[in-house]
Amino acid sequence: MSVVRVDHVSKDYLLGDQVVRALNDISLAVEPGVFLVIAGPSGSGKTTLLNLIGCIDRPTSGHVYIDDQDVGGMTANQLADLRLRSIGFIFQTFNLLPVLSAAENVEYPLLQRPEFGPVERRQRVEHFLDVVGLADRMQNRPNQLSGGQRQRVAIARALAGSPRIILADEPTANLDKRTGIGILKLMKRLNEVMKTTFIFSSHDKRVIDSADRLVQVDDGRIEALGLRRDGEWILARERQADEEDVSVAES
Repeated sequence: MSVVRVDHVSKDYLLGDQVVRALNDISLAVEPGVFLVIAGPSGSGKTTLLNLIGCIDRPTSGHVYIDDQDVGGMTANQLADLRLRSIGFIFQTFNLLPVLSAAENVEYPLLQRPEFGPVERRQRVEHFLDVVGLADRMQNRPNQLSGGQRQRVAIARALAGSPRIILADEPTANLDKRTGIGILKLMKRLNEVMKTTFIFSSHDKRVIDSADRLVQVDDGRIEALGLRRDGEWILARERQADEEDVSVAES
């Protein structure tokens, strides 16, 4: 069973009087436990696709399935509950609440989960901050943490509710090279140990090189699907590329 399935999805936006098609007839299935990157240049549609998978936006046509549930017919409250329980988000700008400590930021989404009482919330906060190496920074506010530490808090927050899927939009964009590599190694280790599905959108070669599955998009379409084997990408072209196109794996 696929943890995510996208079936003939298109997405249009209205910019003034002009209709812009951000995604055009996308179909994709994501297996549980993979470490997958949606790669492509700016404006290719990768963030739009990630937002549809995360149920932040709705497709103009087609269907999105999370754990074989068609999310298209869900109400706003049902979608909010699905995101809360099944999907964790990591953003390039961290999205931490500045007035809260690291521990409070991690706990905040858990406050909306009545099945987690105060004791379990505290245990989860302490456990996941320890997992990301911040057990000694629990009481620090975001402005007292480095960029890499803030991203680690965001990772702990995303994991604390035990979601099936973690979505990360350009997670290394605001980090220096060394810190970005460290964050990627941490997420890869968590993927291997916890078997949580990680789906990234990125054009960063470091992120692409860390993945084991690749979805290459351009101009709102899937150009190629990739599987990493023995350190090399094996690509299956989804449509005939123009002569000047160069695959992510070849760059």
